[in-house]
Amino acid sequence: MSSARTRPCDEEIIQSTALAADRPAGAKTWVLLASILASSIANIDESIVNVALPAIETDLQTSAVVVQWIVNAYTLCLSAFLLVGGAAGDQFGRRRFFIVGISIFAAASLWCGLAPGLTQLISARGVQGAGAALLLPCSLALIGATFDESERGKAIGTWAGSSAVATAIAPLLGGWIVDHFSWRWIFLVNPLLALPAIWIAYYHVPESRDPDAKPGLDWPGTILVLLGLGGLAYGLIALPRSGWRDPAVLVSLIAGLALLIGFVYVERRSRTPILPLSLFRSRTFSAVNLLTLLLYAALGGVFFFLPFALIQVHGYPATLAGTAFLPFTIIMAALSRWGGGLLDQFGARLPLIIGPAIAALGIAVMGLTVVNASYWQFLVSIAILGFGMVVTVAPLTATVIDAVPAHETGLASGVNNAVSSVANLLAVALLGAVALSILDHELIQNLQNPALSEGVKHAVEAGRGQLVIGPALADIHGADRANAELILKASLAESIKWVMLIAAAMALGGAAAGTLIPRPARRSSSGSPRSA
Repeated sequence: MSSARTRPCDEEIIQSTALAADRPAGAKTWVLLASILASSIANIDESIVNVALPAIETDLQTSAVVVQWIVNAYTLCLSAFLLVGGAAGDQFGRRRFFIVGISIFAAASLWCGLAPGLTQLISARGVQGAGAALLLPCSLALIGATFDESERGKAIGTWAGSSAVATAIAPLLGGWIVDHFSWRWIFLVNPLLALPAIWIAYYHVPESRDPDAKPGLDWPGTILVLLGLGGLAYGLIALPRSGWRDPAVLVSLIAGLALLIGFVYVERRSRTPILPLSLFRSRTFSAVNLLTLLLYAALGGVFFFLPFALIQVHGYPATLAGTAFLPFTIIMAALSRWGGGLLDQFGARLPLIIGPAIAALGIAVMGLTVVNASYWQFLVSIAILGFGMVVTVAPLTATVIDAVPAHETGLASGVNNAVSSVANLLAVALLGAVALSILDHELIQNLQNPALSEGVKHAVEAGRGQLVIGPALADIHGADRANAELILKASLAESIKWVMLIAAAMALGGAAAGTLIPRPARRSSSGSPRSA
């Protein structure tokens, strides 16, 4: 099929990935380019938004609770629809749902950039997440269907490397946009990348389906996990302000847990489950997903709170806050090949213990020094975190795939990606609740000081429930402003310190989960394998 031809008719739909070897080189190039463009959109957006959060909170005059939903609305819909999105592509056409996903994401990005208020912004972020849940699995599936086994590794490596470059540039670009224009423009750049991706996919990417895919989609499971995770997130985010006695908090937490238990029940009986529970019969698969949950929860917490530490506590511009993420991504990109070599040299178990432990060290250093750290100290701790992730990521990915039969590797990888998304969702909700509780405690303690003037007390009270300090200082000046700013920054730094230390404990828990992975078989002197 020539790459110059227009979209294929139904009779031309590919029925088996075995025909991948028959693709002309031109078509393969178009598929790879479209997949890279579309995946880059999602990767850029997910990392660029964190840098803009302080500006969004200030500009829209909202609270930290609402800011958490700007992140979690996206992550919730991505987590809930990720697996059903891949299944829909396999059944009804990967190219078709790839285009649908990009189109939804682009339209929602435009909606985000033009949203007149918070309700519309959060709603648009949820729609963005749903679009990403379609385009991400379909982009990889298109590569798998187009490239044969001998070419697939190189193609996926090119796709991953390009995604890493996009992820590296995104925070820096986002910070520069926030400093020089408006946070709204970080969303408005997405359609500029989406349009060529849609054009390429429509005219040059061949359609493919999985001929062995079971008919039907697991909508009951999808809705249950969406509502269950949403209930937990709502309850955790509302907890610091409303308290345990608030009926809405209790109902949402209890309902969330009940719905997730119902999700497990439905998955056990579904003909086409989005989460086949049989996968977890493998001790290795269960352990590596527990590791993923803990480690990526820690990572999600760090990436959410780091911009607030840099911008609000230390006063760096958003551009420098975005630049601070560069060591992490550069190390990941430069050393990923070396990290993959650790798997061949030591097996998966040792790197999956040491890697999360190194990541925990980097996060702990960040937390312990957040109050008085220089910019360079932040860079060092982020570099340590990046090195820990380099040691972890390749062995983790390989272990997920090796833990299941060959025909379930795609499903296993999708489940692991969904687990990492759920980890980020719960981390922002849980660690956000912890941060706001500690912040309010610190501010209340300061309010007990009888030496404070009424102006300072008013500003400190206004800072409760906020991760940005500017609005609380708007009505005071002179010495009162300086004193209030000192209290607000110290209290915010203390809350971020404890969040970072909890995140470090989560990463260390990931290292402990690595010890649950069975030791690899060793060979006896006769050459036969024996248990280690």
